[in-house]
Amino acid sequence: LMKRFHSSSVSEDLGCRRGEFSRKHYGSVELLISSDADGAIQRAGRFRVENGSSGENTDYAPGTWHRTDVHLENPEYHTRWYFKYFLGKVHQNYIGTDAEKNPFFLSVVLSDQNNQRVPQYHSILWRKTGTQKICLPYSPTKTLSVKSILSAMSLDKFEKSPREIFHPEIQKDLLVLEEQEGSVNFKFGVLYAKDGQLTDDEMFSNETGSESFQRFLHLLGDTITLKGWSGYRGGLDTKNDTTGTCSVYTVFQGHEIMFHVSTMLPYSRENKQQVERKRHIGNDIVTIIFQEGEEPSPAFKPSMIRSHFTHIFALVRYNKQNDSYRLKIFSEESVPLFGPPLPSPPVFTNHQEFRDFVLVKLINGEKATLETPTFSQKRQRTLDMLIRSLYQDMMPDLHKGNNMLNRRSFSDVLPESPKSTRKKEEARQAEFVRLGQALKLKTTVKGDTTANLAATSFCKKEPWESQSFCSNFPHEVVCADSWGQSLLVSTDAGILLIDDGQPSVQVFDKTLQIKQMNVLEALDLLIARTDKGKDSRILVFRLSAVQKDIETKKMIRSKYDCRENKLERTKGCHLYAINTHHGNELRIVVAIRNKLLLVTKKYNSHNTLTSASLLLCPESPVEEFQYIREICLSDPPVVMTLVDGPTGDSDNMICVAYRHQFDLVNESTGESYRLHHVETNRVNFVAAIDVYEDGEAGLLLCYNYVCQYRKVYPFSGGSPVVQPSAYDFHFSWNQVPYAVVCAFPYVLAFTTDSIEIRLVVNGNLVHTAVVPELQLVASRSDIYFKATAAVSGSSDTSSKEMSSKSSPQTPTAYEKPDFPLPSLEGEVPCKNLYKIPLSNLVGRSIERPLKSPLAPKVITTTTSSGITSLPVIHSLPLSRMEMKEIASRTRKELLGLLDEPIPKTESAQKLKKVSRRQSDPKQGAIRSSSSDRIISSSFEGYSERRHLSTSSDPDTLANREESSPSSYPFQLISLYDEDIIDLK
Repeated sequence: LMKRFHSSSVSEDLGCRRGEFSRKHYGSVELLISSDADGAIQRAGRFRVENGSSGENTDYAPGTWHRTDVHLENPEYHTRWYFKYFLGKVHQNYIGTDAEKNPFFLSVVLSDQNNQRVPQYHSILWRKTGTQKICLPYSPTKTLSVKSILSAMSLDKFEKSPREIFHPEIQKDLLVLEEQEGSVNFKFGVLYAKDGQLTDDEMFSNETGSESFQRFLHLLGDTITLKGWSGYRGGLDTKNDTTGTCSVYTVFQGHEIMFHVSTMLPYSRENKQQVERKRHIGNDIVTIIFQEGEEPSPAFKPSMIRSHFTHIFALVRYNKQNDSYRLKIFSEESVPLFGPPLPSPPVFTNHQEFRDFVLVKLINGEKATLETPTFSQKRQRTLDMLIRSLYQDMMPDLHKGNNMLNRRSFSDVLPESPKSTRKKEEARQAEFVRLGQALKLKTTVKGDTTANLAATSFCKKEPWESQSFCSNFPHEVVCADSWGQSLLVSTDAGILLIDDGQPSVQVFDKTLQIKQMNVLEALDLLIARTDKGKDSRILVFRLSAVQKDIETKKMIRSKYDCRENKLERTKGCHLYAINTHHGNELRIVVAIRNKLLLVTKKYNSHNTLTSASLLLCPESPVEEFQYIREICLSDPPVVMTLVDGPTGDSDNMICVAYRHQFDLVNESTGESYRLHHVETNRVNFVAAIDVYEDGEAGLLLCYNYVCQYRKVYPFSGGSPVVQPSAYDFHFSWNQVPYAVVCAFPYVLAFTTDSIEIRLVVNGNLVHTAVVPELQLVASRSDIYFKATAAVSGSSDTSSKEMSSKSSPQTPTAYEKPDFPLPSLEGEVPCKNLYKIPLSNLVGRSIERPLKSPLAPKVITTTTSSGITSLPVIHSLPLSRMEMKEIASRTRKELLGLLDEPIPKTESAQKLKKVSRRQSDPKQGAIRSSSSDRIISSSFEGYSERRHLSTSSDPDTLANREESSPSSYPFQLISLYDEDIIDLK
């Protein structure tokens, strides 16, 4: 028993660290000065330099993270909403002007989320400042109005009320507006530099490259002939060979990329500046510098290149001795942070891994550059001009149109029209859909969208993939927390202890209703808030006592057996919070209406988990807690979070949310200070997450669609410094979450039917996983959630007929979305619990699994597809020396310091064979929407022939050859990491 509790400290420490991050992993800004051969200064500039060094000697350098966070940020298959969800489908478009007389457009569609039987309203607001996108839940009994949708987008006042646009040609204009977000295809410069070259004239004058440079080009893509080239050309001449005869091209995760290679562009002996080469490479936002020579030789500096357009330089060096590439990134100071962070050291021996990393880094870098003032102001001017021009063209037609149709509100979404007008409306819808599908086909064939927009790069294992934890879970979950590898769950049937593959064990009966709980394994404590209203209390238990009851199978405790476990003064509480970093003491703040009660538990000799201390400690730990003080607020808090001060002595703070504001309260004095005021009519507070950047406290304030990061500076003279900072940033979710979980480098938002995954450092979207009827269960260490899937026993025909009746749309022959129904004969509800391991998200693959409070066992799990997975054996705990040796060896391998990698185990090889046998090349990772199926037959053959003939890109071929059906709601393959299997 003692060993099990001691082994939990690793996960406890991991759970605490997930709120820590550092921007140093993304480089630091330096003033870079270049000089000529005589030492005279030529140019200078401020660039953020990324070289894989965090600047601190930490045990978890970026090298231990880079394998988990190599992702395209704001991927087009998640951001190009109009092309994906609207174009070619029946939807509504509105036009209006705001209070400042600026025109805007609103597009709304009722769609099925990725064919997951989750109907949602997708809404896009087009304004001169950019586009705003939100999802709204669908309810068959509650209609939406234009006003309510615009209010959710913080647009409440209008100069002219919105009116609907019926002309089908509006689809073409709105697609042009969406294309202003940036190109889906990219052009990157590649400049060859010999050893010792210090000026751009010397680099551009190299007629040919070395053998290592040619191998690098071959790694990047395929050499293609420009004359007659029909794919993306990146500004090169494909008719008369005026920009050279050949170039390098590839397709990466659906994006076409053309490389402007300096040695392939026209060379002129008379022109020393090589203007023709500089005309292309100098106008690329991103340029790769391939520099010959060893590391000690004079290094490249961005100030060597005379270009006002290039913002990002990727310096690549090749080492022949160990056949490896070294990478260094220079970003102009104004470019926002973008990932992935470089490993430490930034050396790649796996060439394919290096290629993927470089291309992801460069694509993310160009997208980030478009957010700099230089480009964003130009884009805003262009967008403003297009919207005003479209507004002027549309308004006369609206006045001439049918008055009855123009007055139609959004609450009448495609209503059941009278018989006299129904045929006319259906004909209009048919023409609307036909034109939209033709436009979608034309855009796809032209190459202005990513190939198969919704099905790119999902064959690889992602860190957020879920694992099945408990199948057919029949109870309603109130709250839960992880205990080792088990889950302690408060349900309508009582408090249950659940472990993967074992029957649940009842810990308390249903007379004890726990509304909030924390399992603190390191402190041997269970803290819980029970009952509701005036009867609510805070209870504290010893985990060892609960563990003993489970092992001895004593009588199950009830509410009446917990009288000695009640904390004094806590009657009537509605909320409590604890500090996440238990440094010198455990702090609990209990909210009783508008009063805050501060209670602490000091560390002492009894806190050490030894057999002697457990024998001496009384069963109830209530006496170890002491009341400190009471703080009065103006209103009851809705959200509450404890923030640790830098010294922990009179500078700890409490963040509370109520009314329209977030306040900081000094624990010692009770004084409150305004942290953030919410400027909206209605506020839905979600969370205030304490994150620590380089040891300094910050808060992620989440409300409505917004997530705002605020740096919290130490108290100065009794008050915190709360003021705008350059470190502050904010971003918006696509759907209002009910819970937000931070696991650096990610922040996850949980909605009723999806998990939205973004990066903490910049708020960029990484992935959206559709999970029907989602409920977050626990997230202190591993993330547990419940999802309800419907196993249909009825035919497809009857399902479509029933769904048409429940849908607010008029059934047409052109589009019938399949929506779920609350009750259908033959459908059996299937409620499952899933787990996302925290170690996968934060990238700590060397952590060992915790021992469960239940007995060790061998588990054979059965997936939802009926395939029995490999048995997972919970091994006995290793000795401290064995764990230290494994950790040291694994770290060295990750950092590239070990000559011989850890040998692949037999189990790992078997697992790879099993995963290949289970793969189904006929089924993709994500299904296309209904309209995509209509047009797929028209261009699928063309698309396949084009990519097979023009590219041997491994990502494209992998997507075509190795796509696997999923056993879990994420539609991703869930397999254990080979490194973890080796360690086991």
